[in-house]
Amino acid sequence: MLLLISPDGVQEALDCAKAAEHLDIVDVKKPDEGSLGANFPWVIRDIRDAVPADKPVSATVGDVPYKPGTVAQAALGAVVSGATYIKVGLYGCTTPDQGIEVMRAVVRAVKDHRPDALVVASGYADAHRIGCVNPLSLPDIAARSGADAAMLDTAIKDGTRLFDHVPPDACAEFVRLAHEAGLLAALAGSVQQTDLASLTRIGTDIVGVRGAVCEGGDRNAGRIRPHLVAAFRAEMDQHAREHAADTTAVG
Repeated sequence: MLLLISPDGVQEALDCAKAAEHLDIVDVKKPDEGSLGANFPWVIRDIRDAVPADKPVSATVGDVPYKPGTVAQAALGAVVSGATYIKVGLYGCTTPDQGIEVMRAVVRAVKDHRPDALVVASGYADAHRIGCVNPLSLPDIAARSGADAAMLDTAIKDGTRLFDHVPPDACAEFVRLAHEAGLLAALAGSVQQTDLASLTRIGTDIVGVRGAVCEGGDRNAGRIRPHLVAAFRAEMDQHAREHAADTTAVG
């Protein structure tokens, strides 16, 4: 399982760089513009320069509307600015067909510029609260649009978490559907260390966190700290070892 950390700017990215050995992907977002809020192109460039070259940078392009052309241009801006993973939050898409239309435009825009970039179709575990596409439709949307990964996050950051809206068994189905389609499965949404056993068991490929590695667990007022990143990774690795041991014992 890969660890994706989301700094909100260059200073926090420098703190991530101090913990580079403990993380896998640095994710650029702007939390005050939404759960998948897009940051500025120059911030993406600066963060790309601030973290080690062997650490891929991902960038969100926002909690986007159903406007394929607008979103395609935003996605191109993110990949031109140095992001390797391009994440699109399908906030304004109310049907799978709308999601597919947006994601096909994004895939074309991104892959025409950089074929090895990875496109992530992101949905929301709490979709019922905002009226967007069903979370379990994301793997099909991603597969049919040519994207590389399907992701779930939470749209409303009010203290509720991923498993409050999509319980572990349903998340396991999400991961299974993604893997059947040849996609990576990413899960986020106020994930805590206590969630790692379940996330490991269901085969999550990428786990995204912010609050869990910020001072006081506060994604807005707290700052990312290297020692919290290291502690989170240590917990991840412990669960990975235990899961591997259990799998071997059962086998």
